Amino acid sequence: MMELLGLKSILIIALIFIPLERLLPLHPEQKVFRRHWLNDVIYLFFNGILIKLGLLLVVGSLMIAIRVMIPEQGLPAYVQAQPIWLQAIEVILIADLGFYLAHRAFHSVPLLWKFHAIHHSIEEMDWLAAHRVHPVDQIATMTASLLPIFALGFSGSAVAIYALLYQAQSLLIHSNTRISLGPLKWLFASPQFHHWHHANERQAFDKNFAGQLSFIDVLAGTLYMPSRMPTGYGTDEPVPPLYHQQLAYPIKMQTHRASTSEAQISEKAR
Repeated sequence: MMELLGLKSILIIALIFIPLERLLPLHPEQKVFRRHWLNDVIYLFFNGILIKLGLLLVVGSLMIAIRVMIPEQGLPAYVQAQPIWLQAIEVILIADLGFYLAHRAFHSVPLLWKFHAIHHSIEEMDWLAAHRVHPVDQIATMTASLLPIFALGFSGSAVAIYALLYQAQSLLIHSNTRISLGPLKWLFASPQFHHWHHANERQAFDKNFAGQLSFIDVLAGTLYMPSRMPTGYGTDEPVPPLYHQQLAYPIKMQTHRASTSEAQISEKAR
């Protein structure tokens, strides 16, 4: 999201998206200071520290292991010899394939879903809500996106282009806007595409996993994008509303489940 941006960049983005959501609102009745906006501001300013440290540790450790097992030879030189524009396209495609697979896993594996449910607890979509992501969720998903890129040796410029486009698109697809990409919606993720991913409607569950390239969902058979827009978002399960509670929520739920299982086993043993 915006973990790598400074205060000045955040202010500029706010000055772009707040008026945009007022001029072209999808849900005009939604307020700028909607429910739990302050909680998402805390995510914006504090979550990035945890995510940066986690990515540095996880991706750094894995890159060291990869270089030990597979010594660097001619591949990075070949990759970096390509034009920057071609590298950027390849980086976006590879990164979003990794994103798709990790995102789908967070929906499929019950333990992982507890972390991802924090992001799906958003009930009013806007640019700020894009930052409500549990650090474990973001670290794992971004590792799946970034590790292949770094292992293949793409240039820093190509990775920077990807990062800029990813962050801009992430804000756009969460925003409370009725911006449409027209026929390009079948190729690129749009607000319509991602709002349906967050929709609290049975038909939309576990759909639209890509972060940037909607055609991945088209090819994988996980696309759901009717012409109308969803009216409700969020999860059926109750998620606590505050930042510190949401950080602890997946662990508490897992501990509670383990305690319940132990109690049931003890009861059967009597």
